[in-house]
Amino acid sequence: MAEPFCAERIQHEFAPQVEVSEAARAMEQFARIHDSQGRRVVLITSGGTKVPLESRTVRFLDNFSSGRRGSASAEYFLQAGYAVIFLYRHRSMYPYSRRYTAVNWLDALQVVPGESQPRVEVEQSQLPGIVQVLQDYRRLQSSGLLLPVEFSTLSDYLHLLLAAAQALSPLGANAMFYLAAAVSDFYIPASEMPEHKIQSSSGPLQITMKMVPKMLSPLVKDWAPKAFVISFKLETDPSILIERARKALATYSHQVVVANVLDSRRSYVVVVTNTAETKLDVTEEEEKTGVEIEDKIIKDLTARHTSFIHGQN
Repeated sequence: MAEPFCAERIQHEFAPQVEVSEAARAMEQFARIHDSQGRRVVLITSGGTKVPLESRTVRFLDNFSSGRRGSASAEYFLQAGYAVIFLYRHRSMYPYSRRYTAVNWLDALQVVPGESQPRVEVEQSQLPGIVQVLQDYRRLQSSGLLLPVEFSTLSDYLHLLLAAAQALSPLGANAMFYLAAAVSDFYIPASEMPEHKIQSSSGPLQITMKMVPKMLSPLVKDWAPKAFVISFKLETDPSILIERARKALATYSHQVVVANVLDSRRSYVVVVTNTAETKLDVTEEEEKTGVEIEDKIIKDLTARHTSFIHGQN
């Protein structure tokens, strides 16, 4: 079992590739401004973490997470009136533009002759709903309710999560942590990592990796002890899903686990608390009309957050 995560271990074992201090200042200012306006703030983590195998990274371990759930959830939290710190993997899905990740943008653009010079127009049939999406995105930009913060490696993520917790801790129960990122379970400490590219001429590769320290426990107990915290549990075996979710709640003492099975994660989840299990699903008919499971998840969680705040007060 992995050891609890200690902030003091960061500098020795986890070397970030991003400018953490600049992001920390931006998150602290963002949280302070919205708190002063009486607005709740949610940190959403999204996408997967990259684990380098060399200091000058050529090879790395990754996972399949695209950031779909996190980016969709960000939109629904914004609609619910939250200010959102969106801590996301570089090049993973992003709110609003996520709908068009499968589109080759060159196919969606066409050159039209103009009086002085050619201009570019959008072929809207290639980008269904683009007018409404663009209008929503422009309103979001002007609102100042979204602060995007990028990470790439596991080390980036851990540093930025700690910085986010420090920024949101003063908000108490008005802060929410929605931890949807797929965080690696294994890593190689910076002190044990080879500096240069591993050579295939050396023969078969043998790697010994350490367990990633569990940051949920100190997040709940020390970093932001009054916040409302949601973690995610993804399994491939439905028979152990609820058991594993309840074990996480017992171990880390946070408020909610959103449990889902790999094959049905886009249409069915179970919101697990210490006292209840709430099943949320999207029917085939709802799916045809564009209903997303994240819409139902966020409606459920925002109601729970309200009750949590009232209970704290």
